Amino acid sequence: MTITLYSASVPVFIRTLNNLKHFLQKAQADVSSRGYDEQALVQFRLAPDMLPFKSQIYIACDAAKLCAARIGGLDAPKHDNIENNLADLIARIQATVEWLKNVPTQAIEGQETKQITFPVGKDKTRTMLAEDYLKSLALPNVFFHTTTAYAILRHNGVALGKIDFLLGSGD
Repeated sequence: MTITLYSASVPVFIRTLNNLKHFLQKAQADVSSRGYDEQALVQFRLAPDMLPFKSQIYIACDAAKLCAARIGGLDAPKHDNIENNLADLIARIQATVEWLKNVPTQAIEGQETKQITFPVGKDKTRTMLAEDYLKSLALPNVFFHTTTAYAILRHNGVALGKIDFLLGSGD
């Protein structure tokens, strides 16, 4: 099978977000077994100038859905970024995955040279070809925020390993 713009995007986003959901489920179990306030995780930052854990989830979800929407000419669901506990963050991930599962293959296929314009900061935009946007911005952005979420949970003692990052729950 040939790699296509669709196969390199939507299924990769779905798998990565499902693995991210698995991290949060393990975090819920950790909170329950060790008996601490889950806000210790939800609000945690690796450094003072970094966004908190919950924002890592928001951004990973948004990067995936907005990439598919921009390339496919679709309307992505809007979220108000109000999820403030592990259960709500898991629901946010699941809603994003469900939306991605409904992205039509034909909306993405053949769009490699489509011009994608997206915001960069508060008052600037940038334009790239869809293939470049996927490879050099969207995929790295999803992976960066998923990795940062993983690192925050590991730092706080949640029992995650490399296999969790790569394979999630194996579903």
